[in-house]
Amino acid sequence: MTEVTDQIKPFEQVLKEQGITLVRDHTHILQVNTGLLCDLACKHCHIEAGPHRIEVMAQETMDDVVAFASRSRFKAIDITGGAPELVPGIVSFLRRLRPLTDKLILRSNLTALSDQQQDELLAVLAELKVVVVASFPSTSPSQTDAQRGKGVTDKSVAMLKRLNELGYGKEGSGLDLDLVANPAGAFLPPDQSAAERKFKSDAERKWGIVFNTLFSFANVPLGRFRSWLEKSGNLDGYLLKLASAFNPCAVDGVMCKSLVSVGWDGTLYDCDFNLAAGIPLAGQRRNVSELLEPPGAGEVIAVGDHCYACTAGSGFT
Repeated sequence: MTEVTDQIKPFEQVLKEQGITLVRDHTHILQVNTGLLCDLACKHCHIEAGPHRIEVMAQETMDDVVAFASRSRFKAIDITGGAPELVPGIVSFLRRLRPLTDKLILRSNLTALSDQQQDELLAVLAELKVVVVASFPSTSPSQTDAQRGKGVTDKSVAMLKRLNELGYGKEGSGLDLDLVANPAGAFLPPDQSAAERKFKSDAERKWGIVFNTLFSFANVPLGRFRSWLEKSGNLDGYLLKLASAFNPCAVDGVMCKSLVSVGWDGTLYDCDFNLAAGIPLAGQRRNVSELLEPPGAGEVIAVGDHCYACTAGSGFT
């Protein structure tokens, strides 16, 4: 520990001092991390996904997830990665999950959708009215490429235009396209409503792109982003910045209160960040095949100091 990080109280201690008990409400969202394989190796990635990762969800685990969703009826099922577009069997997986939920979400980095081989997936997304939540860090090409790799902006813009052509982001289409923006460095995101207005204005003016909602989140100090913070000498300052911005009111809205996360191997977590930190559901390692129903209201949520990122400022909901 350094002198600075010694000043930061453990997240669990801060909750106790504030008189806050972090437990589950009704669990109505199922998040599924389909693997760590990705065509990009973004600087801010909390799970260190990349082209050389081989961890992807097997068919047997997909079957277990479908069975769990069948007996639990989640309001939303959120498919993430890595790049879920690259996982074998993803189209069939989406088709099997869609009747089991009111809202099916696919999180995309956009570039993994740009290959011509993804035409079938794009058609299925529109057919099933899957909500696409796309990572697009900035309307500044230099910032986006610095975070995600050279040429990523051009590929991302081309895919956003194609999604618009399919009806995504267009009013009345029933095809929602949301964007996620993370800061390019060791600082907190701006006010989300102001950022959304500017993003919408810039995206339409520069490229004629429209979308529904912008989510602006703080980067979580885990995985590749933590390594970058350490190498760049920004770790202490960033951790202190997150801890200093702790907002007790944001605890009520954190996603782990209503979400259960399944890892690529079927292991259960309270959220995708705990997956990255290796902290299983409520601190107890279990597999999705073992769970007969979602975690109940009042169950304890496992926490770590990375949770400061979800409760800084407006929070991460």
